[in-house]
Amino acid sequence: MTIPEPRNGMSLVPAADAKATKKEFTSDQEVRWCPGCGDYAILAAMQSFLPELGLRRENVVCISGIGCAARFPYYLNTYGMHSIHGRAPAIATGLATSRPDLSVWVVGGDGDFMSIGGNHLIHALRRNVNLKLLMFNNRIYGLTKGQYSPTSEVGKLTKSTPYGSIDFPFNPVSLALGAEATFVARTIDSDRKHLTSVLRAAAEHRGAAFVEILQNCDIFNDGAFDLLKKPETRDTAVVRLEHGQPVRFGVDGQKGVRLSPQGGLDVVDVAAVGEDALLVHDAHAPEPATAFMLSRLGNVDDGVTPVGVLRSVERPTYDDQVRRQIDDAVATSGPGDLAALLASGDTWTIS
Repeated sequence: MTIPEPRNGMSLVPAADAKATKKEFTSDQEVRWCPGCGDYAILAAMQSFLPELGLRRENVVCISGIGCAARFPYYLNTYGMHSIHGRAPAIATGLATSRPDLSVWVVGGDGDFMSIGGNHLIHALRRNVNLKLLMFNNRIYGLTKGQYSPTSEVGKLTKSTPYGSIDFPFNPVSLALGAEATFVARTIDSDRKHLTSVLRAAAEHRGAAFVEILQNCDIFNDGAFDLLKKPETRDTAVVRLEHGQPVRFGVDGQKGVRLSPQGGLDVVDVAAVGEDALLVHDAHAPEPATAFMLSRLGNVDDGVTPVGVLRSVERPTYDDQVRRQIDDAVATSGPGDLAALLASGDTWTIS
């Protein structure tokens, strides 16, 4: 059977006969995370959101690596794979390329994606494979009981850094933009409405969609994102990006962001400069330079932290182009016979 070419962010798969529910996307497995872990909130959002896609459960796949976040496939009543540490993007690339009828989601933590899996992640992003990559960032290694991770702040005291970490941390959103990802976003585990809106935007995107989800580990790194969550600080610490809107934040929107005369971005008082001076967020700008500058405004502990969709642009996807090459080769030379090739002798002639 010939599978039609997928459209937009979704793979072209049979829709469910009736509207699915959260219960249908919830597995019968006992959820085994520490009480209070931010993963619970992300799981609940995913289980509620997936029915909106209008896809059959058997056409949705969740692939994970190793870590606390990697237990995700057990708790979704879809197909899934708990794979190898750091290699989930590579495994998912093969699946997305060979099966355009599937909606493929990849889940990993900051250690899984940013450390041992860093190479696989950046190449999946630059290739623009049609994957939805969700990185749960708690800035700690939780599964192995509290070592510092590639996103931990300088000076972090852990079992592996008793005198404080001297490593400078990654900014995952900046890294994704530098890898030429076509969709880059950031959200927070406890903000259900914002989290769901970002997941929806990622699902609608055709290509590699990278979403950093700031997620609390209440056992080994509790309160890592309190500045962005507490009512008394969140309004001045979080910048909510909306495409086509001036970048404003703070109580009653009194703060804003503008392009600096010296280059870069400045945080300013709107009353002092006027709203016309503010940067208007353009998530669809072909060049990622302004999105990259936005990603550098802060690093959770210093400055302000932008959340929302930083970049969403169109570019041909890796998997679509591979399938097109195969179709062209078959049209030119006819279907191949792999078994005959393997049994043909010690040398092969490629024409």
